[in-house]
Amino acid sequence: MIDELLKFNREFVKSKGYERFITNKYPDKKIAIVSCMDTRLTELLPAALGIKNGDVKIIKNAGAIISHPFGSVIRSLLVAIYELGVNEVMIVGHTDCGAKHMDSEQMIEVMKKRGIPSEHIDMMRYCGIDFKSWLRGFDTPEGSVRETVAQVQKHPLIPKDITVRGFVIDSTTGELATVV
Repeated sequence: MIDELLKFNREFVKSKGYERFITNKYPDKKIAIVSCMDTRLTELLPAALGIKNGDVKIIKNAGAIISHPFGSVIRSLLVAIYELGVNEVMIVGHTDCGAKHMDSEQMIEVMKKRGIPSEHIDMMRYCGIDFKSWLRGFDTPEGSVRETVAQVQKHPLIPKDITVRGFVIDSTTGELATVV
């Protein structure tokens, strides 16, 4: 499958398909969006918000969750704010999220079935990885978004003048609901 994508890429470049996407690294709308990596949102989220290439910074991961206060999501937000001029942050969860029901113990069992030795998992625990919090799900997308908004707002390296707001997008219709 990757080879098919690479074949398409060669044609895309050859035909100059990239020209309509040319922009710079600075987001025109000065917004960063933290959202889920769900495939349904790949085109739906930008379409539902009316954004195009160059408008915003989009940071995606499983569940739009900040699993560590100094992990890649916060790092990306800090770069967006301090290096790229972002002054607003949207946290966008969604309905029917696959990360909602994640269970770390079940995932660890699947890892073992896929060939990950128990010793590797034990070593990670010994090094301080708390699988229960790192691979956690959530009860509701609204609750998860509320928690993520609070994490960004209370982070010691995020300036207080940054606006942080939360939303849940309907993964079918694209309708956004504000999370207070």
